[in-house]
Amino acid sequence: MEPTTAPIPAAGQPEFVPELDIRAPLTQRRWTILIRLILLIPHFIWLGLLSIAMVVVLVISWFAALILGQLPAWSFQFLGGYLVYRTRIYAYFMLLLDAYPPFAWAAPEYPVQIWLRPDKLNRLAVLFRIILVIPAAIVADVTMAGWAVLSFFIWLIMLFMGRVPEPVFGATAAALRYGFRTQAYFSMLSPAYPKRLFGDLGYLGQPQSSTRPLLLTSGARTLLIVYIVLGALAELGNSASAQQQQHNQPVYHASAVSSSYPGNLGNTVAGR
Repeated sequence: MEPTTAPIPAAGQPEFVPELDIRAPLTQRRWTILIRLILLIPHFIWLGLLSIAMVVVLVISWFAALILGQLPAWSFQFLGGYLVYRTRIYAYFMLLLDAYPPFAWAAPEYPVQIWLRPDKLNRLAVLFRIILVIPAAIVADVTMAGWAVLSFFIWLIMLFMGRVPEPVFGATAAALRYGFRTQAYFSMLSPAYPKRLFGDLGYLGQPQSSTRPLLLTSGARTLLIVYIVLGALAELGNSASAQQQQHNQPVYHASAVSSSYPGNLGNTVAGR
């Protein structure tokens, strides 16, 4: 699986930011919308297996990037390929398109493509990557959580209409693109920090697809804000619920459990 490599711009041009290219369909088949989650089960299994290999490659690549100042070619191809495959699955899962994702590692005709470019990496930024990515990861997680809150209603609307409404497409594509850029930065596939959650403002060129550039309407921007607000509330609710569960659990001491288990624990045990 190989990502599409963007041409290297001339010196003095703006920073290259990884691009997500989605060719949105006019309509979608209702039966695929109805059982979308079931259809994706084989892909989720395969993605889980690939994720194990991805973690191993990512750790090796981190050390290599610290030494070389860039990713080795084989590492860039594997991590980029994994990101391509993952992005295709989530685009289909989030109802942005109707074409079933291929298991083939290279699928140049599939209506979801990503554009990456091998580039030099700042070693200091690589060293602290896991810390630097935290703000972007929080934004990405909150936005996706907001989409998850509304996903059932989006599913019902699309099941009735047979297509994705424009505000839903724009807001969802923006959330997916920001998450993709966050993963690209974390995986050292790009030195560019994730940006432009609310689309490519001020773009004057000819659009190349539904997301290149990503030009959000006022309705899509409003819905994206709703994603963020609902996602933040959901995350706060989950955090409060987890803390409440921990608070309600009883605390046991070694003396209380030593009679039930052989040996002396010797330390205080908190059952949290």
